[in-house]
Amino acid sequence: MDQSPPAPLDEASAPRPAPPRSHVVCMEPELGERHAGSEVVMQQDHFAIRVADTETGRSSASMLINKMYAWRGYGDKHKVEANPNRITLSATDKGMVIGTVTLGIDSEAGILADEIFHDHIQGVRAAGGKVCEITKLAFDPALRSKMALASLFHVLFIYAHYRHHCTDVFIEVNPRHRRYYEAMLGFRRIGELRSNPRVDAPAYLLWVGMEHVNAEIARLGGTSTHPGSERSLYPYFLSRREEIGLANRLLKLD
Repeated sequence: MDQSPPAPLDEASAPRPAPPRSHVVCMEPELGERHAGSEVVMQQDHFAIRVADTETGRSSASMLINKMYAWRGYGDKHKVEANPNRITLSATDKGMVIGTVTLGIDSEAGILADEIFHDHIQGVRAAGGKVCEITKLAFDPALRSKMALASLFHVLFIYAHYRHHCTDVFIEVNPRHRRYYEAMLGFRRIGELRSNPRVDAPAYLLWVGMEHVNAEIARLGGTSTHPGSERSLYPYFLSRREEIGLANRLLKLD
């Protein structure tokens, strides 16, 4: 199975398993620090997760996205823009952006995936779900860390669950990356293959329920130092106790 971390409609680079690292969540001296145009929300031994909520932070994220997307033939004009319904996160190492991902929250304008998968997404809304989506994932191929990638996803899920109370998460992916998201995060395919005009490429719509995400975090989070048969990213997530501590800090920063 391809173990690379493909971005939505893009391949973001293949991370090698990182050496075990102890989780250090929101170290107090770093909390609220402004660096590389973004606010630190989670600090680890060799990287930090930041909210790219300034023009500098968004610009740095855009540069990495365009580098990775252009490499796969998806264009180099993509831009992370300020939007109250989107949260862009960046992983940084010594001030350099090594990874980024954006969480899109449902609103009156919908989410980007509505453009081609509105029927499927609307069905979830009609059933009472609050939807969100993962977009613009990119990761520097020179820094292949499962821990950093998992941390980006975990902070994204924390924002989706604790702050925005989302129940259903969607992502549009190229067919060749579908199995990665199914194996690594538990996504499931919904509907048939369609053409995405934003990147001029085919796409599947994948879905995962926050109930499943929460169950996997509770079962596997914080266990990456205890090798087993589990091949998903969830062992590289924070433990449930660490997650709750981080969520409480993030909510207090509002």
